[in-house]
Amino acid sequence: MNEILLGDSIALMKELESDFVHSIISDIPYGIGCDYWDVFHDNKNSALLGTSKAQIKAGNVFKHRGKPLNGWSEADKKISREYQSWCESWAEEWLRVLKPGASTFIFAGRRMAHRCICAMEDAGFIFKDMIAWEKEQAHHRAQLIEIIFDRRGDFDNAKKWHDWRVGNLRPIFEPVLWFMKPYKIGGTLADNVRDYGIGAFNDEMWKKYSPNSANTLKIKSYQDDYGLHPAQKPLNILKALIELVTIKGQIVLDPFCGSGSTLVAAKQLERKFLGFESDKNFFEIAKKRLDKVEIQSTLNLSN
Repeated sequence: MNEILLGDSIALMKELESDFVHSIISDIPYGIGCDYWDVFHDNKNSALLGTSKAQIKAGNVFKHRGKPLNGWSEADKKISREYQSWCESWAEEWLRVLKPGASTFIFAGRRMAHRCICAMEDAGFIFKDMIAWEKEQAHHRAQLIEIIFDRRGDFDNAKKWHDWRVGNLRPIFEPVLWFMKPYKIGGTLADNVRDYGIGAFNDEMWKKYSPNSANTLKIKSYQDDYGLHPAQKPLNILKALIELVTIKGQIVLDPFCGSGSTLVAAKQLERKFLGFESDKNFFEIAKKRLDKVEIQSTLNLSN
């Protein structure tokens, strides 16, 4: 316990005892092709994960080229279902290792969240809620369509479609999916809290982060929350989730721990922690971060 292991998360999960973990909190790959670890389909294309001149100019906003929304081929229509199949490959093991009544929080992205929800429900989880994390900033990546027409010399359509864009709205919020392992049949949640120490949530602690006890969060990010992983999440939002459903000494697991943010947050809050990571570079980054962690019993939001 209190360690990070290098290897395949599904294989490592099978080595854990059943009814062992108090909570799983993980920023899983979104399946949108933002990097090599985020591709879960075989219908690849030579342009996938490439880099264009525009991406280089944009700096770290776009590092790799993903597939367009409608794909490049007929096979691309299967990407969403293939992502769900990947989620199904580990969801039952997550359920097994959790204690009854334990909560799981998953950052799954907007485009594929529904597929993750289906996989988790089919495995036996209860989909409890969706927390909206409102970010301080997000890049507006939608391209002006008039620029495209200008490049083609189609000035009539450039004028006609002035101020129209192709792509998505500014992605200012991220969904955090909240699941719960069912408590024992014949008992109540109160019985579960008594017997396993989990199943309820700490409302007063949550109000530090969401004053109205709402299912929305607006969390401030700091300089240390960037630069270690392309999908790095702020420590404060992970602390909020940890404090919502666990107490000191309980076990927090992150099967896709990346640069170790969940584990760092758990250690600072005096929880036991366990993480799995398949990429050796991120594994080493996480180990170094954990070695430097100082215990912080609770979060001071004025920092």
